[in-house]
Amino acid sequence: MNLQLILGNFALILFVLMVVTGVIWFLDVFYLAKQRRHAADRALAEFDGRNAKLTADGIKVDHAANRSAIEHALLRQPTWIEYSGSFFPVIALVFFLRSFLYEPFKIPSSSMVPTLLVGDLILVNKYTYGIRLPVLNKKIIEINNPQRGDVMVFKYPKDMTQDYIKRVIGVPGDKITYENKRLTVNGKPVSYAPMDDYLDDEHLVYNKQYQENLTGVSHRILNNEQAPTLNLADVKHFPHDDACTYNYDGFTCVVPEGNYFMMGDNRDNSADSRYWGFVPDKNIVGKAFFVWMNLSNLRRIGGIH
Repeated sequence: MNLQLILGNFALILFVLMVVTGVIWFLDVFYLAKQRRHAADRALAEFDGRNAKLTADGIKVDHAANRSAIEHALLRQPTWIEYSGSFFPVIALVFFLRSFLYEPFKIPSSSMVPTLLVGDLILVNKYTYGIRLPVLNKKIIEINNPQRGDVMVFKYPKDMTQDYIKRVIGVPGDKITYENKRLTVNGKPVSYAPMDDYLDDEHLVYNKQYQENLTGVSHRILNNEQAPTLNLADVKHFPHDDACTYNYDGFTCVVPEGNYFMMGDNRDNSADSRYWGFVPDKNIVGKAFFVWMNLSNLRRIGGIH
């Protein structure tokens, strides 16, 4: 599922804005403000000298008011510096929060239904899988690794400008088998408990719904009985594709070191690792953990399971 950002590469745009406004702010604080102060002091000294001469000649002047107006005019920041100084701390705070703590995304498609619905506004924890350099997304501090069952946001391996969200099905070293729409992890079949059919509002059809227990993590999934287990024609070449074997009933993959196998909860309506391959650790963005708003359904607010 493609997670739409307001702008194509918002992190880079925000970083550039922070640098530009920050340079202007520091330049003003440590240089330009002092230059304005020196200019004002010179002008006030000249003003005081002229007034002293006029007073000596018996001419009355409004010394205080004129002096204050001159000082205010000379010390006033130019508009471009004033706005930069105002925006810099706000931009810097937003950049820090979304780079190292939490980043918001909007769900635009249905590949994670019923866990996430179209229009859900979610928060992603940026530090739970390690601290990464902003923009470059290079990990500099190890913290935790993704676990089976996590809902994770990552850079789409086929197009690094796009952010995708799926559920972690396999971690490095796992053997994942998917046959007849059922998962087996490391030789152990995943358990499924039938639930009431789920109405697909987008296509106005009912799908089979199950409670899937993925090695201890319970969540809901959907299956479309009319759809094949796998569309072999949609499987693309990808790095480490020799670790997978495919047939008309499904596939088996052994997850390479430093990679993860991802699938959508809407199993028959999700372009995921079955078709375009594994997700390298370097592509990880963070762990989705909270729906903070859905304008069409306020009951959606809450944690993600």
